[in-house]
Amino acid sequence: MERFRQLSPSEFFYRNREIAGFSNPARAVYQTIRELVENALDAAETHGLLPEVRLNVELEADGKVRIRVEDEGVGISPLEMPNAFGRVLYGSKYVLRQSRGVFGLGVKMAVLYAQLTTGQPVKVRSSVRRASFVYEAEIAIDVERNLPIVKRLEVERNESRWHGTVVELVIRGDWSQARGRVEEYIKRTAMIAPYANIFAYGPQLLLEFNRSSTKLPPTPAVGKPHPRGVDVELLRKLIEEANKNSTLEEFLTENFDGVGPITARKFCEWAGFDANKKVRSLTIDEIETLAVKMQAFEGWRRPKPSTLSPLGEELLAKGVKEVLKPDFVTAVSRPPSSYAGHPFIVEVAVAYGGGIPLSEEPLLYRFANRIPLLYDEGVDVSMKVVKRIDWSVYKVKFPSQLAVVTHVCSTKVPFKGVGKEAVADVPELESEIEAGIRECSRRLRSYLSRMEKLMEARKWEITVSKYVDEVASSLSYVSGEDKELLRSKLLEFIKAKISERGVPYAKGR
Repeated sequence: MERFRQLSPSEFFYRNREIAGFSNPARAVYQTIRELVENALDAAETHGLLPEVRLNVELEADGKVRIRVEDEGVGISPLEMPNAFGRVLYGSKYVLRQSRGVFGLGVKMAVLYAQLTTGQPVKVRSSVRRASFVYEAEIAIDVERNLPIVKRLEVERNESRWHGTVVELVIRGDWSQARGRVEEYIKRTAMIAPYANIFAYGPQLLLEFNRSSTKLPPTPAVGKPHPRGVDVELLRKLIEEANKNSTLEEFLTENFDGVGPITARKFCEWAGFDANKKVRSLTIDEIETLAVKMQAFEGWRRPKPSTLSPLGEELLAKGVKEVLKPDFVTAVSRPPSSYAGHPFIVEVAVAYGGGIPLSEEPLLYRFANRIPLLYDEGVDVSMKVVKRIDWSVYKVKFPSQLAVVTHVCSTKVPFKGVGKEAVADVPELESEIEAGIRECSRRLRSYLSRMEKLMEARKWEITVSKYVDEVASSLSYVSGEDKELLRSKLLEFIKAKISERGVPYAKGR
């Protein structure tokens, strides 16, 4: 007879670490660094602080890699520290607003991987703002019970009033294979966060990105679910938490985004529900019908974008310019939209020339909630859009120096897996990405057209200028006028003709 048992969340992910990105030693190094850096950035920018992140990587004996990330964010309370680092599916991001992490795995998966490969706990040093003490702990995870184990705890006075968090892990990994990905990840993070100081040091790794802007993206607000995104389980849970005397109208207006009394009554009339019916008296069949009707009703307002934190056209263009060093860059932030009741904003940048490497196809840089996506590029919706665009329409001939940057902001990015490396091809999302790329590409076409005119004018200028001295000398001989005066007038004539073509005249020619 088969024996049944239950797995705790930590034991499940301990056994199935591949689905969270820890599939091999090289990927594990990259994933660990990514999770720590994301937490460090969130610890500052979510609370209105300019981020400063320091990454240090050291190689130890027997293939061990020591990874240390320090930030100057808000810090972690000593009461929350054990659960924050030692309990899977525990965190501060289980609210409806844009954030980098959404699964509650993050650093806990790195801690589990460290336990699996080296048996060493995570070392955490942290202090909250204006705190008198700094707390340092070593934390492991009780895999079977999904509970933290505090192996060491020390407290010291915070004389310097430092605030922030330092996290250190030792894992077994392949740094030589991971270094390239880590370097690319840090560069792309600097691109999408030009307001951050990011420093990364390690074997054959030296990256220093000083912030080019002190402007932070808007802090996202915590929102309510949109009625088009409900299901039976969400409705049942909200009804259980509702006041026992709440009517259906009151329930809708109090618990859902963009629903006022008038809209609630219109919906109830359309769906065949009594607006004054006590919501707690609904049967499970009525709740199921209510969910179906809420998803189908066309009268809801669009979700509010206040839960989102887009980078903005100015910051996105500045980040791309600082990292890629192109000759031309333009960015667009599309209007807020939604899919299945989830708000989202698509931002796109197109860069050309300069320091961008020559390539047979556009170089694609993908981001989701300011997370660089490096793996699974081929199955991402952005790649699908980029490949179907006929770039010759926009005067781009390959091989070329062309880069496309896409950034998706949402309270629920439709990732294709727990590893958060590829965005699914949701039709609404796909349409907005294509519209953004095409808008930027039209601006690129205008730029390239101007460059073509400039090149033609310069060629004409160079050709004509070759004969200025000879023509001035001949005219001087025939007319008796001063040769230098005639030469000056001929150059003025060339300058006027260049200006007629709308091209600035090059001084000194």
